[in-house]
Amino acid sequence: MKTKKTTINRNPKVDEKFKSYSKEIKTKLNHLRNLIIETANENDSIDEIEETLKWGEPSYIAKKGSTIRIDWKPKTPEQYAIYFKCTSKLVVTFRELYGDTFKYEKNRAILFDMNDTIPEQQLKDCIDMALTYHSVKHKPLLGRRE
Repeated sequence: MKTKKTTINRNPKVDEKFKSYSKEIKTKLNHLRNLIIETANENDSIDEIEETLKWGEPSYIAKKGSTIRIDWKPKTPEQYAIYFKCTSKLVVTFRELYGDTFKYEKNRAILFDMNDTIPEQQLKDCIDMALTYHSVKHKPLLGRRE
């Protein structure tokens, strides 16, 4: 698949946040960040995304999307997560489409253990749904087929 270059509007505070993580955590979260950017590059309708901090967490949003956040918490040191707006249909849809492919935290996150292998194509599909949410939220399964 040919990819275009999406403009990333970066807030320098995100770099500061990444510097605060251990090397292992930084590697895991950078992988999630790269998947978000790759997904945006693969979608012709996404020209730019904003990378900023929301609630102190690296966050990503496209013009017609819903915010995606990524983080690691000291209270769950063996786990990191990608967060979605809990009042959206996103995580409910992910569960319906992907079942136990992922571990979920209620309607707000997909959780990963440090030694998990991420099912990248399925996660990129979830990321794409979030980055285009306001364009697809009216469609059954957010426009995805089972």
